[in-house]
Amino acid sequence: MYKNDKVIRRYSESFKLKILDELTAGKLNKYQLGKAYGIAPTTINEWIKKYNRKDLMNTRVTVKTKDEITRIKQLQKEIEQLKKLLLRKDMDVLIDDSYLEVAAEQLGYKSVLELKKKLSIKP
Repeated sequence: MYKNDKVIRRYSESFKLKILDELTAGKLNKYQLGKAYGIAPTTINEWIKKYNRKDLMNTRVTVKTKDEITRIKQLQKEIEQLKKLLLRKDMDVLIDDSYLEVAAEQLGYKSVLELKKKLSIKP
């Protein structure tokens, strides 16, 4: 036998769906089905993704302590406050730019840049 003489298995659509149906029934899990049919659990995961059966994917549950939950809530509040501050800062910049545009127009300058040069304001 040669090094590259691997057996490549192709499974029919009906076989794949049969495996997913058995998994849905809940009698066997992926590993047990894999052993029974000679299929790697990762192959079954690929079929789950292919047929968009997210209900069959493993769910990850994270257990957190009260301190962690409290810290997460504090950080989320802080993020919201920072977003509000950033928005306020952006609005302040827009208002300042608008004032400069009006001032430049009323003082007869061609552009805000010309007014900033005259007043020695960095652009």
